[in-house]
Amino acid sequence: MLELSALGLLQREPLHGYRLKQKLELFMSSCISVNYGAIYPLLKRLEQRGQIATIAEEAGDAGCPRKIYAITDKGRELWRKKMVDHPQESWVNSGSRFQIKFFFFGDLEPAERLKLLEHRLRVCYIRQDYIESLKSEYPLTDEYQLASGDRCNSVLSLEIQWLTEQLAKEKSDRAILQPHQQNTWEIPSRLRGTLGSKDSAKV
Repeated sequence: MLELSALGLLQREPLHGYRLKQKLELFMSSCISVNYGAIYPLLKRLEQRGQIATIAEEAGDAGCPRKIYAITDKGRELWRKKMVDHPQESWVNSGSRFQIKFFFFGDLEPAERLKLLEHRLRVCYIRQDYIESLKSEYPLTDEYQLASGDRCNSVLSLEIQWLTEQLAKEKSDRAILQPHQQNTWEIPSRLRGTLGSKDSAKV
């Protein structure tokens, strides 16, 4: 997930490692652990693979130069692949991954956003059914367990509601845009013979 996040931020603008860490902490600290011990090896690995490139250096606070990295076409290709992939992972990690993906929804095509929202909503319903199926087999026995179970159910229900709203909004926005995208005018066949090639080109 750190790779997905770093490539997504570098796709927006070139950054040096320290600024990248700051942005990761600001936007994604609730989803992933952010530390220098992971960021700099990642940047080195991405550069070796040709997915990012050093485009400049600037003086750091301690006098050491800071490399400024920019994403390459190869890096954008990897980022997009990671955005649409659904790896097998725990429920907790899948939730964190989706939150990171949603942060970068503005960089995806409408159809890609719809697919990701539909997939996450489907996964949430499956999770809800699974939890419900376990209630009789593993009953909660005291007020704290019951309160904890209620909170988990509430969080899941709220996510389902939020995803449903986002999906409806995405479909509504797409429906508004589609008529404009399809508004291409062609010369009626009865007029094509009356227009010269120069006039046809202007149309």
